[in-house]
Amino acid sequence: MKTSILVLLLLSIFSNAFPQPIKIRNQRDTVGFASNCIQMDSVMNRIWREKFSQINYIRKEKKISAETIFRVAICPHDDYTYAGYLYPLSLENIKAGTVIIFGVAHKIKIRDKIIFENFDQWKSAYGNIKISPLREKIIQGLSKNFYLTDDSIHAREHSVEAMVPFLQYYNRKVEIIPILVPNMPADTLQILAKNLAGVIHSILVSQNLKWGEDIAMVISNDAVHYGDQDWGGKNFALLGSDSSGYKKALAYEHKLIHDYLVPEFTISKIISFISELVDKNSGYKWTWCGRNSVPFGLLTSLYLQEKTQTPKLNGLFLDYSTSIMNKPIKVDDLKIGATAPANIHHWVGYVAIGYK
Repeated sequence: MKTSILVLLLLSIFSNAFPQPIKIRNQRDTVGFASNCIQMDSVMNRIWREKFSQINYIRKEKKISAETIFRVAICPHDDYTYAGYLYPLSLENIKAGTVIIFGVAHKIKIRDKIIFENFDQWKSAYGNIKISPLREKIIQGLSKNFYLTDDSIHAREHSVEAMVPFLQYYNRKVEIIPILVPNMPADTLQILAKNLAGVIHSILVSQNLKWGEDIAMVISNDAVHYGDQDWGGKNFALLGSDSSGYKKALAYEHKLIHDYLVPEFTISKIISFISELVDKNSGYKWTWCGRNSVPFGLLTSLYLQEKTQTPKLNGLFLDYSTSIMNKPIKVDDLKIGATAPANIHHWVGYVAIGYK
Protein backbone atom coordinates (compact mmCIF):
# COMPACT_ATOMS: atom_id res chain seq x y z
CA MET A 1 0.00 0.00 0.00
CA LYS A 2 2.78 2.43 0.96
CA THR A 3 4.60 1.64 -2.28
CA SER A 4 1.46 2.41 -4.32
CA ILE A 5 0.98 5.73 -2.55
CA LEU A 6 4.62 6.63 -3.16
CA VAL A 7 4.29 5.79 -6.87
CA LEU A 8 1.18 7.98 -7.16
CA LEU A 9 2.94 10.86 -5.43
CA LEU A 10 5.94 10.58 -7.73
CA LEU A 11 3.68 10.47 -10.81
CA SER A 12 1.86 13.55 -9.59
CA ILE A 13 5.13 15.42 -9.00
CA PHE A 14 6.54 14.51 -12.42
CA SER A 15 3.29 15.34 -14.25
CA ASN A 16 3.27 18.78 -12.66
CA ALA A 17 6.96 19.30 -13.36
CA PHE A 18 6.55 18.27 -17.00
CA PRO A 19 3.08 19.42 -18.14
CA GLN A 20 1.62 17.96 -21.31
CA PRO A 21 2.27 20.06 -24.41
CA ILE A 22 -0.65 22.02 -25.83
CA LYS A 23 -2.23 20.26 -28.82
CA ILE A 24 -2.63 22.75 -31.65
CA ARG A 25 -4.51 22.09 -34.88
CA ASN A 26 -2.78 23.70 -37.86
CA GLN A 27 -4.76 25.49 -40.54
CA ARG A 28 -5.78 23.18 -43.38
CA ASP A 29 -6.44 25.74 -46.13
CA THR A 30 -3.94 28.61 -46.29
CA VAL A 31 -4.86 29.47 -49.89
CA GLY A 32 -8.57 30.29 -49.74
CA PHE A 33 -8.58 31.68 -46.19
CA ALA A 34 -6.55 34.24 -44.26
CA SER A 35 -3.89 32.79 -41.98
CA ASN A 36 -2.52 35.95 -40.32
CA CYS A 37 -3.85 39.23 -39.00
CA ILE A 38 -2.48 41.37 -41.86
CA GLN A 39 -4.31 39.25 -44.44
CA MET A 40 -7.49 39.23 -42.39
CA ASP A 41 -7.52 42.97 -41.70
CA SER A 42 -6.94 43.61 -45.41
CA VAL A 43 -9.75 41.25 -46.44
CA MET A 44 -12.15 42.97 -44.07
CA ASN A 45 -11.12 46.42 -45.28
CA ARG A 46 -11.74 45.38 -48.88
CA ILE A 47 -15.10 43.81 -48.04
CA TRP A 48 -16.24 47.04 -46.40
CA ARG A 49 -14.85 49.20 -49.18
CA GLU A 50 -16.48 47.21 -51.97
CA LYS A 51 -19.68 46.02 -50.26
CA PHE A 52 -20.36 48.73 -47.66
CA SER A 53 -23.56 50.05 -49.24
CA GLN A 54 -24.92 46.55 -49.96
CA ILE A 55 -24.24 45.27 -46.44
CA ASN A 56 -25.71 48.39 -44.83
CA TYR A 57 -28.81 48.21 -47.04
CA ILE A 58 -29.39 44.57 -46.04
CA ARG A 59 -28.93 45.32 -42.35
CA LYS A 60 -31.32 48.28 -42.46
CA GLU A 61 -33.91 46.35 -44.46
CA LYS A 62 -33.78 43.44 -41.98
CA LYS A 63 -33.71 45.82 -38.98
CA ILE A 64 -30.39 44.44 -37.76
CA SER A 65 -28.45 46.70 -35.42
CA ALA A 66 -25.16 46.34 -33.57
CA GLU A 67 -27.19 45.09 -30.58
CA THR A 68 -28.99 42.35 -32.51
CA ILE A 69 -28.02 38.88 -31.30
CA PHE A 70 -28.12 35.81 -33.52
CA ARG A 71 -28.58 32.57 -31.64
CA VAL A 72 -27.81 30.63 -34.82
CA ALA A 73 -26.30 31.55 -38.19
CA ILE A 74 -25.69 29.80 -41.50
CA CYS A 75 -22.40 30.88 -43.08
CA PRO A 76 -20.44 29.84 -46.20
CA HIS A 77 -17.05 28.16 -46.01
CA ASP A 78 -15.70 28.86 -49.49
CA ASP A 79 -12.74 31.01 -50.58
CA TYR A 80 -12.82 34.56 -49.23
CA THR A 81 -12.28 35.95 -52.73
CA TYR A 82 -15.66 34.49 -53.79
CA ALA A 83 -17.84 34.48 -50.66
CA GLY A 84 -16.16 37.25 -48.65
CA TYR A 85 -18.96 39.69 -47.82
CA LEU A 86 -21.36 36.95 -46.68
CA TYR A 87 -19.07 36.09 -43.76
CA PRO A 88 -19.56 39.39 -41.87
CA LEU A 89 -23.25 39.38 -42.78
CA SER A 90 -23.59 36.00 -41.08
CA LEU A 91 -21.22 36.43 -38.18
CA GLU A 92 -21.14 40.06 -37.01
CA ASN A 93 -24.18 39.47 -34.78
CA ILE A 94 -22.82 36.31 -33.19
CA LYS A 95 -22.09 37.81 -29.76
CA ALA A 96 -21.55 34.71 -27.62
CA GLY A 97 -18.20 33.92 -26.08
CA THR A 98 -18.55 30.23 -26.98
CA VAL A 99 -19.57 29.22 -30.51
CA ILE A 100 -20.52 25.68 -31.48
CA ILE A 101 -19.64 25.26 -35.17
CA PHE A 102 -21.34 22.49 -37.12
CA GLY A 103 -19.01 21.67 -39.99
CA VAL A 104 -19.36 19.72 -43.21
CA ALA A 105 -17.50 16.41 -43.24
CA HIS A 106 -16.19 16.35 -46.81
CA LYS A 107 -15.22 12.94 -48.20
CA ILE A 108 -15.64 11.16 -44.86
CA LYS A 109 -16.90 7.59 -45.03
CA ILE A 110 -17.98 7.51 -41.39
CA ARG A 111 -21.76 7.65 -40.99
CA ASP A 112 -24.35 8.12 -38.27
CA LYS A 113 -22.10 9.81 -35.69
CA ILE A 114 -21.07 13.39 -35.08
CA ILE A 115 -17.32 13.93 -34.88
CA PHE A 116 -15.46 15.88 -32.19
CA GLU A 117 -11.73 16.61 -31.92
CA ASN A 118 -9.33 16.66 -28.99
CA PHE A 119 -7.18 19.72 -29.71
CA ASP A 120 -6.59 22.41 -27.10
CA GLN A 121 -6.32 25.24 -29.61
CA TRP A 122 -6.68 25.90 -33.33
CA LYS A 123 -4.21 28.01 -35.28
CA SER A 124 -5.94 31.01 -36.84
CA ALA A 125 -5.40 34.52 -38.20
CA TYR A 126 -5.36 36.42 -34.90
CA GLY A 127 -3.45 33.80 -32.97
CA ASN A 128 -4.53 30.45 -31.63
CA ILE A 129 -8.20 30.16 -30.76
CA LYS A 130 -9.06 28.15 -27.67
CA ILE A 131 -11.40 25.20 -27.60
CA SER A 132 -14.09 25.79 -25.00
CA PRO A 133 -13.95 23.54 -21.91
CA LEU A 134 -17.68 23.02 -22.50
CA ARG A 135 -16.70 20.59 -25.25
CA GLU A 136 -15.81 17.99 -22.65
CA LYS A 137 -19.10 18.51 -20.84
CA ILE A 138 -20.99 18.00 -24.09
CA ILE A 139 -19.06 14.83 -24.87
CA GLN A 140 -19.58 13.49 -21.36
CA GLY A 141 -23.31 14.07 -21.65
CA LEU A 142 -23.74 12.18 -24.93
CA SER A 143 -24.15 8.47 -25.41
CA LYS A 144 -20.96 6.92 -26.80
CA ASN A 145 -23.05 5.54 -29.66
CA PHE A 146 -23.69 9.06 -30.93
CA TYR A 147 -20.19 10.41 -31.48
CA LEU A 148 -16.51 9.75 -32.02
CA THR A 149 -13.41 11.84 -31.42
CA ASP A 150 -10.88 11.99 -34.26
CA ASP A 151 -8.17 14.64 -34.57
CA SER A 152 -7.01 13.46 -37.99
CA ILE A 153 -10.45 13.96 -39.56
CA HIS A 154 -10.70 17.48 -38.18
CA ALA A 155 -7.14 18.26 -39.27
CA ARG A 156 -8.04 17.40 -42.88
CA GLU A 157 -11.30 19.33 -42.96
CA HIS A 158 -11.60 23.02 -43.91
CA SER A 159 -15.29 23.71 -43.33
CA VAL A 160 -14.95 24.92 -39.72
CA GLU A 161 -11.73 26.93 -39.96
CA ALA A 162 -13.14 29.21 -42.69
CA MET A 163 -15.25 31.28 -40.30
CA VAL A 164 -12.91 31.29 -37.30
CA PRO A 165 -10.92 34.40 -38.38
CA PHE A 166 -14.18 36.33 -38.78
CA LEU A 167 -15.36 35.28 -35.33
CA GLN A 168 -11.96 36.35 -33.98
CA TYR A 169 -12.20 39.66 -35.84
CA TYR A 170 -15.25 40.57 -33.78
CA ASN A 171 -14.12 38.92 -30.54
CA ARG A 172 -10.47 38.03 -29.94
CA LYS A 173 -11.42 35.96 -26.88
CA VAL A 174 -14.05 33.82 -28.56
CA GLU A 175 -13.83 30.06 -27.95
CA ILE A 176 -15.16 27.35 -30.25
CA ILE A 177 -16.53 23.82 -30.16
CA PRO A 178 -16.07 22.23 -33.62
CA ILE A 179 -18.43 19.38 -34.56
CA LEU A 180 -18.40 17.68 -37.98
CA VAL A 181 -21.62 16.20 -39.34
CA PRO A 182 -21.14 13.35 -41.86
CA ASN A 183 -23.78 11.51 -43.89
CA MET A 184 -26.71 10.05 -42.01
CA PRO A 185 -30.41 9.47 -42.69
CA ALA A 186 -33.03 11.93 -41.51
CA ASP A 187 -34.20 9.82 -38.57
CA THR A 188 -30.64 9.53 -37.25
CA LEU A 189 -30.12 13.28 -37.64
CA GLN A 190 -33.22 13.83 -35.52
CA ILE A 191 -32.15 11.42 -32.79
CA LEU A 192 -28.66 12.87 -32.51
CA ALA A 193 -29.87 16.47 -32.69
CA LYS A 194 -32.44 15.90 -29.95
CA ASN A 195 -29.84 14.33 -27.67
CA LEU A 196 -27.29 17.05 -28.32
CA ALA A 197 -29.90 19.73 -27.63
CA GLY A 198 -30.70 18.03 -24.33
CA VAL A 199 -27.06 18.06 -23.30
CA ILE A 200 -26.61 21.72 -24.30
CA HIS A 201 -29.75 22.64 -22.36
CA SER A 202 -28.44 20.89 -19.24
CA ILE A 203 -25.18 22.84 -19.54
CA LEU A 204 -27.05 26.14 -19.96
CA VAL A 205 -29.03 25.45 -16.81
CA SER A 206 -26.16 24.12 -14.69
CA GLN A 207 -23.76 26.88 -15.75
CA ASN A 208 -26.39 29.66 -15.66
CA LEU A 209 -25.67 30.50 -19.30
CA LYS A 210 -27.92 32.08 -21.92
CA TRP A 211 -28.36 30.92 -25.47
CA GLY A 212 -27.25 33.72 -27.76
CA GLU A 213 -25.44 35.72 -25.11
CA ASP A 214 -23.09 33.00 -23.84
CA ILE A 215 -23.40 30.15 -26.35
CA ALA A 216 -24.32 30.43 -30.04
CA MET A 217 -24.31 28.08 -33.00
CA VAL A 218 -22.86 28.60 -36.47
CA ILE A 219 -23.65 26.19 -39.29
CA SER A 220 -20.98 25.84 -41.96
CA ASN A 221 -22.48 25.45 -45.40
CA ASP A 222 -21.92 25.97 -49.07
CA ALA A 223 -25.10 25.70 -51.10
CA VAL A 224 -25.31 24.09 -54.54
CA HIS A 225 -22.16 22.89 -56.30
CA TYR A 226 -23.05 23.30 -59.94
CA GLY A 227 -21.62 22.71 -63.39
CA ASP A 228 -20.40 20.12 -65.84
CA GLN A 229 -16.63 20.62 -65.53
CA ASP A 230 -13.92 20.13 -62.90
CA TRP A 231 -16.08 18.15 -60.49
CA GLY A 232 -13.99 15.00 -60.60
CA GLY A 233 -15.64 13.77 -63.77
CA LYS A 234 -19.17 14.30 -62.43
CA ASN A 235 -21.84 16.43 -64.06
CA PHE A 236 -23.68 18.60 -61.53
CA ALA A 237 -25.39 20.78 -64.15
CA LEU A 238 -28.80 19.25 -63.54
CA LEU A 239 -30.66 22.14 -65.20
CA GLY A 240 -28.12 22.91 -67.93
CA SER A 241 -24.70 24.53 -67.94
CA ASP A 242 -25.57 27.66 -69.92
CA SER A 243 -27.02 31.00 -68.77
CA SER A 244 -30.53 29.56 -68.83
CA GLY A 245 -29.48 26.67 -66.61
CA TYR A 246 -27.79 29.14 -64.27
CA LYS A 247 -31.01 31.15 -63.88
CA LYS A 248 -33.05 28.00 -63.27
CA ALA A 249 -30.57 26.81 -60.65
CA LEU A 250 -30.70 30.17 -58.85
CA ALA A 251 -34.49 30.08 -58.84
CA TYR A 252 -34.47 26.60 -57.31
CA GLU A 253 -31.90 27.68 -54.71
CA HIS A 254 -34.13 30.55 -53.57
CA LYS A 255 -37.14 28.24 -53.48
CA LEU A 256 -35.30 25.80 -51.19
CA ILE A 257 -34.17 28.58 -48.86
CA HIS A 258 -37.52 30.37 -48.58
CA ASP A 259 -39.70 27.26 -48.49
CA TYR A 260 -37.75 25.47 -45.76
CA LEU A 261 -35.21 27.64 -43.93
CA VAL A 262 -36.75 31.11 -43.45
CA PRO A 263 -38.42 32.88 -41.77
CA GLU A 264 -39.76 30.15 -39.48
CA PHE A 265 -38.96 26.48 -39.82
CA THR A 266 -40.25 23.28 -38.30
CA ILE A 267 -39.09 19.71 -37.93
CA SER A 268 -41.36 18.64 -40.80
CA LYS A 269 -39.93 21.41 -43.01
CA ILE A 270 -36.39 20.31 -42.27
CA ILE A 271 -37.23 16.70 -43.09
CA SER A 272 -38.77 17.87 -46.39
CA PHE A 273 -35.66 19.96 -47.04
CA ILE A 274 -33.49 16.87 -46.59
CA SER A 275 -35.63 14.95 -49.07
CA GLU A 276 -35.06 17.71 -51.65
CA LEU A 277 -31.30 17.30 -51.34
CA VAL A 278 -30.65 13.58 -50.89
CA ASP A 279 -32.20 10.22 -51.71
CA LYS A 280 -32.85 7.39 -49.25
CA ASN A 281 -29.19 6.33 -49.46
CA SER A 282 -27.92 9.85 -48.67
CA GLY A 283 -26.87 10.32 -52.29
CA TYR A 284 -27.17 13.74 -53.91
CA LYS A 285 -30.42 14.81 -55.56
CA TRP A 286 -29.39 18.48 -55.45
CA THR A 287 -25.74 19.10 -54.69
CA TRP A 288 -25.80 21.18 -51.50
CA CYS A 289 -22.53 20.85 -49.63
CA GLY A 290 -24.27 21.38 -46.27
CA ARG A 291 -26.89 18.70 -46.83
CA ASN A 292 -26.11 17.27 -43.36
CA SER A 293 -24.73 20.21 -41.37
CA VAL A 294 -27.68 22.52 -42.09
CA PRO A 295 -30.47 20.08 -41.12
CA PHE A 296 -28.53 18.88 -38.08
CA GLY A 297 -27.76 22.38 -36.85
CA LEU A 298 -31.32 23.58 -37.36
CA LEU A 299 -32.86 20.48 -35.77
CA THR A 300 -30.57 20.93 -32.76
CA SER A 301 -31.70 24.55 -32.58
CA LEU A 302 -35.39 23.61 -32.73
CA TYR A 303 -35.05 21.03 -29.96
CA LEU A 304 -33.05 23.48 -27.86
CA GLN A 305 -35.71 26.14 -28.42
CA GLU A 306 -38.34 23.73 -27.08
CA LYS A 307 -36.29 22.87 -24.01
CA THR A 308 -35.33 26.45 -23.18
CA GLN A 309 -38.88 27.68 -23.91
CA THR A 310 -37.41 30.69 -25.66
CA PRO A 311 -39.14 32.58 -28.50
CA LYS A 312 -39.38 30.85 -31.86
CA LEU A 313 -36.29 31.25 -33.99
CA ASN A 314 -36.86 33.85 -36.67
CA GLY A 315 -34.68 33.25 -39.72
CA LEU A 316 -33.52 36.39 -41.48
CA PHE A 317 -32.52 35.75 -45.08
CA LEU A 318 -29.52 38.05 -45.43
CA ASP A 319 -28.30 37.39 -48.94
CA TYR A 320 -27.49 34.80 -51.56
CA SER A 321 -24.57 34.85 -53.96
CA THR A 322 -22.47 32.56 -56.12
CA SER A 323 -18.82 32.34 -57.03
CA ILE A 324 -19.64 33.99 -60.40
CA MET A 325 -22.30 36.51 -59.33
CA ASN A 326 -20.00 39.21 -57.99
CA LYS A 327 -16.56 40.52 -58.83
CA PRO A 328 -14.04 38.53 -56.74
CA ILE A 329 -12.31 40.33 -53.90
CA LYS A 330 -8.70 41.00 -54.85
CA VAL A 331 -6.53 38.84 -52.59
CA ASP A 332 -3.60 37.67 -54.72
CA ASP A 333 -1.40 40.48 -53.42
CA LEU A 334 -2.06 39.14 -49.90
CA LYS A 335 -0.80 35.67 -50.83
CA ILE A 336 -4.36 34.36 -50.74
CA GLY A 337 -6.10 32.92 -53.76
CA ALA A 338 -8.78 30.61 -55.09
CA THR A 339 -8.88 26.85 -54.60
CA ALA A 340 -11.24 26.17 -57.50
CA PRO A 341 -12.32 27.75 -60.79
CA ALA A 342 -15.39 29.97 -61.04
CA ASN A 343 -17.25 30.05 -64.36
CA ILE A 344 -20.59 29.08 -65.87
CA HIS A 345 -19.42 25.45 -66.00
CA HIS A 346 -18.20 25.36 -62.40
CA TRP A 347 -19.71 27.50 -59.65
CA VAL A 348 -20.84 27.35 -56.03
CA GLY A 349 -23.81 28.95 -54.28
CA TYR A 350 -23.72 30.68 -50.88
CA VAL A 351 -26.43 31.75 -48.47
CA ALA A 352 -26.18 33.84 -45.31
CA ILE A 353 -28.96 33.47 -42.73
CA GLY A 354 -29.18 34.75 -39.18
CA TYR A 355 -31.63 33.36 -36.61
CA LYS A 356 -32.67 35.63 -33.76
